[in-house]
Amino acid sequence: MKIFLPKNAEEIPRGVWALGFVSLFMDASSELVHSLLPALFVSLGISMATVGIIEGVAEATASITKMFSGALSDWLGKRKILAVIGYGLAAITKPLFPLAQSAEILFTARFIDRIGKGIRGAPRDALIADITPPSIRGAAYGLRQSLDAAGAFIGPLLAIALMALLSDNIGHVLWFALIPAVLCMAFLLFGVEEPDAVPAAKDKGGKHSLPLRHAEFARMSGSYWLIVTIGGLFALARFSVAFLALRAIGLGMPIGLSPFVLVLMMVVFSLSSYPVGVLADRIDRRILLALGFVALILAELVLANASGYVIAMIGVAIWGVHLGLTQGLLSALVADSAPDHLRGTAFGIFNLVNGIALLFASLLAGAVWQMLGASMAFYAGAAFAGGALLLLLISFRSRHWA
Repeated sequence: MKIFLPKNAEEIPRGVWALGFVSLFMDASSELVHSLLPALFVSLGISMATVGIIEGVAEATASITKMFSGALSDWLGKRKILAVIGYGLAAITKPLFPLAQSAEILFTARFIDRIGKGIRGAPRDALIADITPPSIRGAAYGLRQSLDAAGAFIGPLLAIALMALLSDNIGHVLWFALIPAVLCMAFLLFGVEEPDAVPAAKDKGGKHSLPLRHAEFARMSGSYWLIVTIGGLFALARFSVAFLALRAIGLGMPIGLSPFVLVLMMVVFSLSSYPVGVLADRIDRRILLALGFVALILAELVLANASGYVIAMIGVAIWGVHLGLTQGLLSALVADSAPDHLRGTAFGIFNLVNGIALLFASLLAGAVWQMLGASMAFYAGAAFAGGALLLLLISFRSRHWA
């Protein structure tokens, strides 16, 4: 077990711990809301195609926004202010969810909330790399991802408890999402400090320059673009987790228990992320990434063939394993392969590609589900994951891989 422990827990900077708890509280708030969305979709009679549009556009908006916020953080040489704006925007939009009574309002609420996520994502990820030594970068990203995932299962657990306490009144339960959102802002404002020297993008004359230019893109390494390509193809297999809950509901799970889908997935995600991050600092990261791709293929196949919601939950657990094996690791790979002064831009481009892929993934899953059934939607996801795995295996021989 020694390999799963850090050499010294104090090696991980205080700011990384603080950002981890920022993620924990905001995810608890967001996932309290998100875990109840499938029940709202069902109660409002929203079609699967519409669910795909809502979830796809929402998640794509977050990823696309990350590109511009990441580049802006490089230009300013400042990360924290953008994180504050992003988390703050997400916090102040939480009251929209309990007020939602139609698909249009749900779409608006998700859209604005995800803009906040997009603004904070790339600067926060770049900030972790700025304050963490490269030798423990896998552990740092794994720790933040683990705390983030912990918040993502605490939120649904709160939803389940509050639904029981408040007689399944979803509107009343959703107001409680404001509490962890406020705690998130407190940790961010008082627990995270901007490093003294954040690399800033500059032109040849030494002046600040916005890095969204072809010349700057050309400075990204071949290994970086390979990671972007593999990550984008892989994202096509990872449609919104709302479809997992809807699959369980369709196989007989009571609506009131549907938040357990997200709880199970995020418990597994949280428990696996940090050990995987520590291990990734010691062995070839591509091996762990390949295992993550295999795990997603297996999860998709289990969900496609499930005959009851208990079997579906096994697929959900394996889905959590794949997240633990891939999400923090992909962030560490991006940080390792990007120039220091373009790190925010690098995360932004990576998330832009993933956002476009996630949009098409959710749109495709919703359309295939409605036309051909749930099983075909998950088979399609498995096919895309298989393509990503094949490309990763081919890349083992690539001269571009750092």
